[in-house]
Amino acid sequence: MGIKLTRNQGRYSYDPYSCEARSIQGSSTYYYDARPIQSSSSSAYYDARSIQSPISTHASSMRHDTDWERRSRIQSRYSRIGDDYYSLEQVTDALAQAGLESSNLIVGIDFTKSNEWMGWRSFQHKSLHHLGNTQNPYEQAISIIGRTLSSFDEDNLIPCFGFGDATTHDQDVFSFYPDNRSCNGFEDVLARYRELVPQVNLAGPTSFAPIIETAVDIVDKSRGQYHVLMIIADGQVTRSADMVSGQSSPQEQSTINAIVKASEYPLSIVLVGVGDGPWDMMRKFDDNIPARAFDNFQFVNFTEIMLKNTPSSKKETDFALAALMEIPTQYKATLDLQLLGRQRGTLGRFPLPPPQRTNPIASSITSMYLSTNETGSAFSNNPRVNSFTPSPYSSGNETGSAFSYIPSAVTEDSSYNKNCPVCFWSKKDLAFGCGHQTCYDCGRDLTLCPICRTSVTTRIKLYD
Repeated sequence: MGIKLTRNQGRYSYDPYSCEARSIQGSSTYYYDARPIQSSSSSAYYDARSIQSPISTHASSMRHDTDWERRSRIQSRYSRIGDDYYSLEQVTDALAQAGLESSNLIVGIDFTKSNEWMGWRSFQHKSLHHLGNTQNPYEQAISIIGRTLSSFDEDNLIPCFGFGDATTHDQDVFSFYPDNRSCNGFEDVLARYRELVPQVNLAGPTSFAPIIETAVDIVDKSRGQYHVLMIIADGQVTRSADMVSGQSSPQEQSTINAIVKASEYPLSIVLVGVGDGPWDMMRKFDDNIPARAFDNFQFVNFTEIMLKNTPSSKKETDFALAALMEIPTQYKATLDLQLLGRQRGTLGRFPLPPPQRTNPIASSITSMYLSTNETGSAFSNNPRVNSFTPSPYSSGNETGSAFSYIPSAVTEDSSYNKNCPVCFWSKKDLAFGCGHQTCYDCGRDLTLCPICRTSVTTRIKLYD
């Protein structure tokens, strides 16, 4: 884009004029930051990006075009990154060959209320945040990724955050530590997670925008160092059942916007899905988010991998491979797009402190939970991770009750009374025989009431 300036009685007026740099009437050549030499014409062309300077020669314009075309070619090359590796060794070798010196991992944990029943089929009818003598899906995912990326972690510091609980909902995140410090290694991540679970009131709705925006802020404050954000979540972004196809909920749109914005930074996003799903929307996020500088989002179905009839070590390798196989190419994209080492400035995200359960309900919840027949205490003082051994997914090795449930102490205000307790979005329009209600879309496939946990034998559709 150029600007056409016309001299009239010693003054210049200008009009936008789309053009290439060229001489006027073949009588003069104009140089960047130089005044035009003698010309029989009273017009000159100026670069739209620098109105005070005449446009340079055709070579300068071509240089700008070449830069733009180069970036467009790079963006096109990395707009859809495929799964190009077939073993974990290939992935780690590719990371090393690409020059990745530090993984700079960031962890986000989903504390929405649906965790209480999303392990019904895949985790022995237990809450996905159930604390026992073997690791739950969240702990397993953290452990496997930790072992894989340990060789790429220089300082061993891992910022960790929770989202979707009663303090953050779909607007904020909370830090694992009150002073917002990072966890010191994966052992500290897992130990601190076990300390926090009893304190958290599970809530909703679900949006990944706050954790992605928090990660972007961390990347920017590091002056553009490469980071990997691992989000471990039990479900899809909140969406109303009555929304038409092609329409996005506020949580979906904010998540999409955050992913697109994050592609302007050296950040890879890996979403690990735990629990029963469904995951169709996450696969759409992985494949169909438009207008990104590079394909920065990868979804991995943890449950599908860990329920395979293969040895535990093979499952762990397959999961690590699925989670990390796009990272070498994504890291190369940040190099080619010159995203590394740049600080753009962000609006800034300020994580909330970790929740503390101070209401009288907490003691009764703890007592209920500890009354199970499992050996050892689920809430022992500062349990260290090394005392727990990873087991094959849904191995059933725990003694005692096959079902445990940690109820949430979410305040039953008017909005929660009106909305479905599962998705927190749609109105309640389906009643169970026990008297509790959900929306039809959430309740039609439930085998247990999400409130009282009794078997669902009767469903009654409600109408206004």
